[in-house]
Amino acid sequence: MRLEARGRRVVVRVGGEMDIDRAPMLRAALHAAITQEGGPAEIVVDVAALSFCDSAGLNAFISARRTAGEHGRSISLRNPTPQFRRLLKLTGAEGLFSITQI
Repeated sequence: MRLEARGRRVVVRVGGEMDIDRAPMLRAALHAAITQEGGPAEIVVDVAALSFCDSAGLNAFISARRTAGEHGRSISLRNPTPQFRRLLKLTGAEGLFSITQI
């Protein structure tokens, strides 16, 4: 997982498998990026290299979305894989996130 600051935006690159073992690390990284005082207005999570995501990983993304809203910030997903898109659709979470392909 890598964080790249770009002005008022932070891009968080997530790859590999996001499961119960790695989800706490994702949750902590997103929480830190979102709650940082004077931090970015927008958090973009690039999930292009995410090969697998289970319910624990999805829960980390949803929790980050809720935290972003509480802090007046936005979170979006960039380049989701077909597997991740399917997970969002099957769980009804696809409408929770803005999705970009850039």
